[in-house]
Amino acid sequence: MRRAVRLAARGRTTTLPNPVVGCVLLSPAGMPVGEGWHQAAGGSHAEVVALRAAGELARGATAVVTLEPCDTTGRTGPCTEALLAAGVARVVVGALDPTGAGGGLERLRGAGVETEAAVAVAEAEQVNEPWLTAVRRGRPFVTWKLAATLDGRVAAADGSSRWITGPAARDDVHRLRAEVDTMLVGVGTVLADDPSLTLRTADGGLAERQPLRVVADTSGRTPAGARVRDGAAETWVATGSDVGLGEDGRLDPEALLHKLFERGRRHVLLEGGPHLAGALWRRGLVDRVVAYVAPALLGAGPSALQDAGIGTIADIARLRLEDVHRVGNDVRMTLRP
Repeated sequence: MRRAVRLAARGRTTTLPNPVVGCVLLSPAGMPVGEGWHQAAGGSHAEVVALRAAGELARGATAVVTLEPCDTTGRTGPCTEALLAAGVARVVVGALDPTGAGGGLERLRGAGVETEAAVAVAEAEQVNEPWLTAVRRGRPFVTWKLAATLDGRVAAADGSSRWITGPAARDDVHRLRAEVDTMLVGVGTVLADDPSLTLRTADGGLAERQPLRVVADTSGRTPAGARVRDGAAETWVATGSDVGLGEDGRLDPEALLHKLFERGRRHVLLEGGPHLAGALWRRGLVDRVVAYVAPALLGAGPSALQDAGIGTIADIARLRLEDVHRVGNDVRMTLRP
């Protein structure tokens, strides 16, 4: 199963809005005879790729799959039918499918296939965390990315912010962008920085697959000439009339996320906007934080988070530190609420 999880992880940048899935086929003697992973949305599922690799050796084999095989027809046929047609004798699953496209194990059991579930379930769920979170909560998984000085400033007192972190950290952000299908900023960030919000390759060119660019813009202040409107990627300027307003008179962030889910979006990277970050944080809508901290000081200027509903030290929001990594002369921290 851990080998299947590693295979599944190879699809992190290409499968959304589908889950990542890995599959390993074992002979009756326990020897690997085929493996595969879901490589792209609309392409062959992991089980089918592994079955093709195994050929006739799949008959009587055990299929070890990170996610319960589907039993419905979408852009591809049901994986259950492929497993049955190949003569697989046993199916071992890591995580169950919560979408209703599951039911695969029940179908397999009914056809006489031995099944087992929840094997290395923590690892199987972790590799698919954004997708599983989205389908369980009906809104995309939210990663908040921020770049700040050592004293927590995201811009100087005059509003200038390029560049707080170094080139290595900025390159690393594109690795992060490659794993999401949506990038979100507040209109204040657009007005202050005019970001392009595009995904670039290692040589600086535009990547073939571009995440959706979303501007949270309550009253439609995004300029016609803003770089997010340049046609390099799809853009949605989400206004109050599109989404609805919250109690504070600003665009309702929870409604925005539900709209994005309805549009097939499963992983949002919150790229900027201290007030927008505060609104999401206040409502418990941030699932992960990736913070790039520069060994630099500004002494004044906006902080990374504002209006988060924290008024006293008793309400301090403490995060769980998951990972720390040096990126050039900066530090990247991955944290959880």
